[in-house]
Amino acid sequence: MKKENNGGVIVQAGILAAASILVRIIGLLYRSPLTAVIGDEGNGYYGYAYNIYTIILMVSSYSIPSAISKLMAQKIALKQFRNAQRVFYCTMMYALTVGVLGSLLLFFGAGVLVPPRSVPVLRVFAPTIFFFAVLGVLRGYFQAQQSMVQTSISQILEQIVNAFVSVGAAWFFMHRMAAANVHDQAVHGAMGSALGTGSGVLIALLFMTGMYALNRGYFMKRIRRDRTGALDGWGSIMKDTILVITPFILSGFILNLTTTVNQTIFSGIMITEKHLNEIDVTTAYGIFSNKAVVISNIPISIATAIASAIIPNISAAFAVGDMPETRKRYLLAARVSLVISIPCAAGLAALARPITMVLFPQWASLDQASALLRLLAVTVIFYSTATITNAALQAIGRMRLPLVSAGFALVVQTLVLYLLLQKTGLGVYALVLASVLYSALIFILNEIFLARYLKPGTDYPGMYGKPLFSALVMGIGAYGIHRGLSALLGLVLGERAYLVNLLALVPAIAGAVVLYFFVLIRIGTLSEEDILAFPAGGRLLALFKRLGWIRKKTSRKETRK
Repeated sequence: MKKENNGGVIVQAGILAAASILVRIIGLLYRSPLTAVIGDEGNGYYGYAYNIYTIILMVSSYSIPSAISKLMAQKIALKQFRNAQRVFYCTMMYALTVGVLGSLLLFFGAGVLVPPRSVPVLRVFAPTIFFFAVLGVLRGYFQAQQSMVQTSISQILEQIVNAFVSVGAAWFFMHRMAAANVHDQAVHGAMGSALGTGSGVLIALLFMTGMYALNRGYFMKRIRRDRTGALDGWGSIMKDTILVITPFILSGFILNLTTTVNQTIFSGIMITEKHLNEIDVTTAYGIFSNKAVVISNIPISIATAIASAIIPNISAAFAVGDMPETRKRYLLAARVSLVISIPCAAGLAALARPITMVLFPQWASLDQASALLRLLAVTVIFYSTATITNAALQAIGRMRLPLVSAGFALVVQTLVLYLLLQKTGLGVYALVLASVLYSALIFILNEIFLARYLKPGTDYPGMYGKPLFSALVMGIGAYGIHRGLSALLGLVLGERAYLVNLLALVPAIAGAVVLYFFVLIRIGTLSEEDILAFPAGGRLLALFKRLGWIRKKTSRKETRK
């Protein structure tokens, strides 16, 4: 492997990570006005439909980008460009088929899949399955070329359109239902939000189609220069495609099946056995799924971006038999992910209420939403690490192992959730405990599998211990800064709670970032090589040197002494 390829995975991951962060920020910015329009009840109806939509999406097409990028990257690494293009054509045929079937299932099966009030919401989601299937093939095609720019831009476009259409359509639909009761208005508001999801995917599909048309000449020229003589049969390629996609699909399916299982158990026990009001139960679930979970998913999206980049990169190294390079790429991706996810978890725990107040200023549910978020924070570490280890296992051909991890975790957490709901009065907090258990089990099992099959030689004290210590110091500092500034600003601004919180939160977060990296660097956790692996790493390194945090160039070996 050439040296320039070593950092390529993080460069490409940085592009996707930056896009993912921006996408999540846009998502959060529109969530607040959307919730103000459709309310927690509307969020609940949307949540029920969205969970089923996500499961069908997982089964049909969500895993296609990762699968096609893995298959094509292996062919490209061997210079078999004709076979790589055949993988693209076979995957597109697969996507068109499952996309149509998935859309039909959602539309005609909605009455069986979700509660009555969520049926029209799920039907609005139906066409999105087909759009996303085709979009996934095009995204995976470019990812296999180790070019993440097209995918990143399409994700940003998708979210921008989603944001505007969701809020606008929700308001329009509810306005047209002004004479109806509040429950019917909430349903139509949720339908408008679902329409925004489909509109965003459609725009992203049109963009990616244009990108493929623009670059097709280059791809065809490279195919004509293929001198390997290797040409696999269509049946063989389709078989390989299905064999690779299936474990991806099943692993993702179990992950999202967990959400639906938890939702079903929670609603069934709370309504049927504990005789709570359906609207109250739906509202509580909406607070959990569309507030606490949404916020906790933001840092996890960074790990997802890294995973999307490392699958084709590690697959390419593994395809040519370079195991040292395969291990190196995994460890670099895992280290960068942990250095980001650990402080994010600590920050969410320390500033749960201020963050929730800024993003979802619905006062009636603020205390509950922030308490749920504080408890969910630890899942950021588990899910982020599990996402990277899933990708590494899939990239080295151990695609069934993430399925084993997810399946075992699902069984255990389902049993625990059922017992908690039946035997305790935890209510919605039982969902949080189940989520923590589920993510922790996947994390542990994946680490065991990687140690056996990849043997990366992970330095656990260095990769986990030092970032955890730095994050603890950061969390205490962030909490103190926010409390101190809130007290001072309260004397000046009086009872303007939202404004006081916002003005105190921004410097608290900024101070937390500075404090975290200061401690992290001063205790010898990060080498210059590690810093350069971050998005905008060169600028960060130059800044740290100007501040005097780094006095000399240190290698990883030196930092361990």
